[in-house]
Amino acid sequence: MLSIAVGISYFLAARLSLALLTKPDGVAVFWPAAGLAAGVLIARGPGARWPVVAGAMAATIVANLLGDRNVWSAIVFSLCNAGEALLVAGIIEWYFGSSFNLGSLRHVLALLGAAIAGAAISGIGGTAGYILFHSSTAPILTIWYHWFASDALGIVTAAPLLIDIGAATHDPPPRREVFEGVVALMIVSLVSGLYIILPREPWTTVVPIALLFPLLLWLASSCRPAFTAAAAFVVAFTIVWTTTFGAGILGDASFPITERIVAGQAGILAISLCSLVIAALFAERRQHEAALMESETRLQQALTVGAVTAFDWDVRTGLSRRSDGAAEILGFDPHRAGYASHFLEQVHPDDQLRIKSLVRGVSPESPSYTVTFRFVRPDGREIWLEETSSAEFDTEGRAVRLKGLTLDITRRKQAEERQEQLIAELDHRVKNVLARVSVVAMQTRQSNSSIDEFVKALDGRIQSMAVAHTLLSQNRWHGVGLNDLVHQQLMPYATDTNTSISGPNIMLTAAITQALAMVLHELATNAAKYGALSTSDGRVSVIWDRLSNRDEEASLMIEWCEIDGPPIMTRNEPGYGTSLIRDLIPHELGGAVELVFPTKGVFCKIEFPLGRMSAIS
Repeated sequence: MLSIAVGISYFLAARLSLALLTKPDGVAVFWPAAGLAAGVLIARGPGARWPVVAGAMAATIVANLLGDRNVWSAIVFSLCNAGEALLVAGIIEWYFGSSFNLGSLRHVLALLGAAIAGAAISGIGGTAGYILFHSSTAPILTIWYHWFASDALGIVTAAPLLIDIGAATHDPPPRREVFEGVVALMIVSLVSGLYIILPREPWTTVVPIALLFPLLLWLASSCRPAFTAAAAFVVAFTIVWTTTFGAGILGDASFPITERIVAGQAGILAISLCSLVIAALFAERRQHEAALMESETRLQQALTVGAVTAFDWDVRTGLSRRSDGAAEILGFDPHRAGYASHFLEQVHPDDQLRIKSLVRGVSPESPSYTVTFRFVRPDGREIWLEETSSAEFDTEGRAVRLKGLTLDITRRKQAEERQEQLIAELDHRVKNVLARVSVVAMQTRQSNSSIDEFVKALDGRIQSMAVAHTLLSQNRWHGVGLNDLVHQQLMPYATDTNTSISGPNIMLTAAITQALAMVLHELATNAAKYGALSTSDGRVSVIWDRLSNRDEEASLMIEWCEIDGPPIMTRNEPGYGTSLIRDLIPHELGGAVELVFPTKGVFCKIEFPLGRMSAIS
């Protein structure tokens, strides 16, 4: 299908060129078919190479045979035309690859260079064909020049239109641009018609040019290069038409035909090249603007993600502008120019003097500063900012502009404050643990007669404290479930039958966990030494519940009951464990403890307020 389409288009363009106007030596003065073949090859890429070659050769042979050419000259001309298209497209592909458009001045100049090279080389073969098979009497250089000029003009005029149309198929223009381009092309066509209807006066050459130039600028600045290339082709065809049929200034028969042809070719070349160059320059500008806008957008996104806003402060006028991030970070309108004094008014009063002192202190020897301060947003929220600024100075050393970045470090400051709180809390906890260990060690030493008993008792009590700390650490000190705490303290002595526990799984605070762990440890240790857990028949029951009243905060009630253990022998002097059970809960948790030793087994009832941090999970 491509071969047929190229063949038909090439044939029509060739017949039109041969029918309109030729040099006395038989060479067409304008050969847009060359641009058609080269343009299709450049736009479609290497995959279109052989279809284009076949279509161009077939069309050339048929067009020449229908004229005054013989078979051999037609074959030579077809080879030259096909080879010319391959050469031009090959040069472009070699330097720019298969993706090529006329959106830059470098590409326009490259197409011009490829057109010159292709037309010059194919002209050699074409000249040989004319000399050998067409019986031309014109000088060899004249024939070559005419071939070269007509083909080069055809490539420069027709190829850009096809190349840009191919580029537009991959990236279609918006409807607004298409409508605007079509309207402009219609106006260009009407203005080009002035060449035909205007009288043959010297001033008539100025009017169309004066009208065409702003139209071409309009197309180049508002639309893709394809529309400008189409306008240049329309003007070129109009020039060829008026020269051929004697219409307009270029059809004045009082001028020799050779002069009119040269003038027409010069006009085509000038308008085509000027149009392509202007369109390329505007296209490059649009590309640079788009790239700059994309770069600014990405930079702004990066600043926003990093909680950074850029600022520019004109010291002489006091005006200050900030990037879009100011809207989110500072609560300011980024598109509205403000004054630096407005920003300083929002700085925390305790930090204002420090910042003003740093600003006044900049000098050519010390142009930069970094400062951390608090800032009160318009919505009343206080944030922390870190500002890094650098000053520009005039010839007298006075600061005229400050530029820099403002970073929102509120989260970092909050993290630092939280870290300081954690360190202080850790320091407090360590001191408490050390103090508690010291008291436990002293009391344990007083209640044990031998060093072995002391070490064993002290180790058990420290292990009890360690179990409580482990449970708290596993829950990041947010609390410990009462179920877990009771299980851990009974674990060294419990079996499947000698313990039973029941109650809701209440979350305990760190303070409750540490105190209750020590009490449960003493109860479990005493039961293992003297009570129900010291025999195979005894057992321990631990039950608890959450108590709540309307007028009082919730409290926790725990009952420890030993059953079927050995008879309890009443002691005259209570030991350290008994004293700890009775005194620790009231002292540290504000609760009450009932501890009795009936002969059937120890009974202990503990009750204390839970506080706000405890809840049922």
